Amino acid sequence: MFYARQMQPLLQNLITQFPAILITGPRQVGKSTLLQHIGENYQYVTFDDPILLAQARNDPTLFMLNHNGRLILDEVQYVPELFSSLKLAIDKQKTSGLFLLSGSQAFQLMQNVTESLAGRIAVLKLQGFSLREIQQIDFYLPFIPTQDYIIERTKQSKPLDDIWKIIHQGYMPRLYEQEMNWEIYYASYVSTYIERDVRALTNISNISDFTRFMVAIAARSGELLNYSNVAQEVGVSVDTIKRWTTILETSGIIYLLKPYSHNHLKRAIKTPKVYMLDTGLMAWLTKWLTPETISQGAKNGQFFETFVVSEIIKSFYNNGLEPPLYFYRDTNQKEIDLLIEYDRTLYPIEIKTSATPDKKMAKSFSILKDNLPEQEIKLGNGVILNQYPQPLWLAEDLIALPISMI
Repeated sequence: MFYARQMQPLLQNLITQFPAILITGPRQVGKSTLLQHIGENYQYVTFDDPILLAQARNDPTLFMLNHNGRLILDEVQYVPELFSSLKLAIDKQKTSGLFLLSGSQAFQLMQNVTESLAGRIAVLKLQGFSLREIQQIDFYLPFIPTQDYIIERTKQSKPLDDIWKIIHQGYMPRLYEQEMNWEIYYASYVSTYIERDVRALTNISNISDFTRFMVAIAARSGELLNYSNVAQEVGVSVDTIKRWTTILETSGIIYLLKPYSHNHLKRAIKTPKVYMLDTGLMAWLTKWLTPETISQGAKNGQFFETFVVSEIIKSFYNNGLEPPLYFYRDTNQKEIDLLIEYDRTLYPIEIKTSATPDKKMAKSFSILKDNLPEQEIKLGNGVILNQYPQPLWLAEDLIALPISMI
């Protein structure tokens, strides 16, 4: 079964504006499939092919002679030697939509892109399926809970049959497009990721150390990231944990949510929170092996929050935007799960597994009202994302939204 991707309209538009487009993201999230679907008239080249890889590395000029016309270049992180030739071809032909590129290792890849193709390339981040894609909903706006967003999203909303099944299954396209053994799939995924991507980025003497590190991070999804605690648990140095965290972040496996800071919020803490971007991978790493054990277990709130945050992040990525997301916590333990800052407006959000939303759940929002000057930043609607099946206004500036409306 084919699932349309939310990024497709944006991609089709950018092809008419930029000579090259690069889609980055973790392994197996559908980068190649999307490019081949969009670029039906393009020649497809994958650098998983050792013969093509050798030619592109050893003689990029000859490679470009053998592959003229519009190209899809898959796994382009393996051929940094090719970027200068791509720049020459772009500058010579002076036309849009010449090259569609994909790559998994964002760190080295972006270094080559900024050195060779700055100003000539649009860069997009793709993640696994979003809930909108799984439900096949044609609604493309990023999650910014304005009145207009709420009205339009309500028209396009579908009920969720079993959120815990989706949370457990994760967002990898292959798990939806065909019957797969879930445990073997994620075990193979982690093994391939470490062997191919992580080893290419850093010197790892002990693979089991890095696997333990991934488990430790997954277990902390939705929590403040304490590097020292993780280092102690894994048995490596704090510097190593910081380096490995950067690898997971640039690979698109995790997202570091920054704390919101403002000079009127003097007690705010400075530590980021960490989120896994695939709850299926999170479940496999932490050995929550069925939807039932997750929904009834002690970590259900953690999984639910991780799911919601990753959905909001994807809604921005699929529009080519960096998510303007933060959280708030202060030294008095007052906390707001999520803050969206967009167009000089701040939208506070609480995330609750409950199906009975109550305005008391938003009591921490008063910190913003009491401390932030209106002339500097406006406060938008407060939101409680929860499991009640329809939108429900709890006050003039506070709405409870079902998670199906992200």
